[in-house]
Amino acid sequence: MRQVVKYSANGNDFVIFHAFIKEDFSKLAKKLCHRQEGIGADGLIVLVPHEDLDFQWCFYNADGSSAEMCGNGTRACAHYAVDNNLAPTTMRFLTLAGEIKCVVDGLRVQSDLTPPVIEKKIEENGKSWWLINTGVPHLVTFDADINDFDINEARVLRHKYNCNVNISSVEDGFMRVRTYERGVEDETLACGTGMAACFYRANQEKKVENHTKVIPTSGEKLFLGLEDGIITFTGDVRKVFVTHI
Repeated sequence: MRQVVKYSANGNDFVIFHAFIKEDFSKLAKKLCHRQEGIGADGLIVLVPHEDLDFQWCFYNADGSSAEMCGNGTRACAHYAVDNNLAPTTMRFLTLAGEIKCVVDGLRVQSDLTPPVIEKKIEENGKSWWLINTGVPHLVTFDADINDFDINEARVLRHKYNCNVNISSVEDGFMRVRTYERGVEDETLACGTGMAACFYRANQEKKVENHTKVIPTSGEKLFLGLEDGIITFTGDVRKVFVTHI
């Protein structure tokens, strides 16, 4: 029997466990993440040993596909690592996008994400979009109604550009973000790298300061900052339950 833990990080939920050998967990990810027949989650995270860093992770979307990065996943993963004595409260671990630093303080976790890259501007459906990589690629627009997310439009753009799709607004100094995630193939309650991409573009356009509050669909507050070209991403995580498979 293997112990697994379900975590929620601002609405993104994950099944997490650690193993001593790196292997292909894609089929297990599809099984565990299934909303009706499994535990139900946006993704599976498996921590495995690393020679130089505290550990490395294997991240799988709900459909079993691998993902280079997941911002909320890094925070849930970091808390799990401390809770299971796998890493100190300040840690570094490897993702497919590169090395991530996290600091755990109780239930609050800060992740320093990989450096963002603005790839290009795109015009689609009368809106201006920016393709930004914050560990994984995201389309970002400020031209859509935040209260009316067109999921069909997002689905088409997701497949056309092979990326996640975000709409965002800036209201009274804080941001709202809604995200359609590839691998989940629907809107999720939150997406860390999506919020980071929206924050970074808003900061470039002088819409927000270097530190701001961001509210995703879940309604929970997160705090993003920009320090020396690195996006910091801070918020609470919650261990939902522990079970065995």
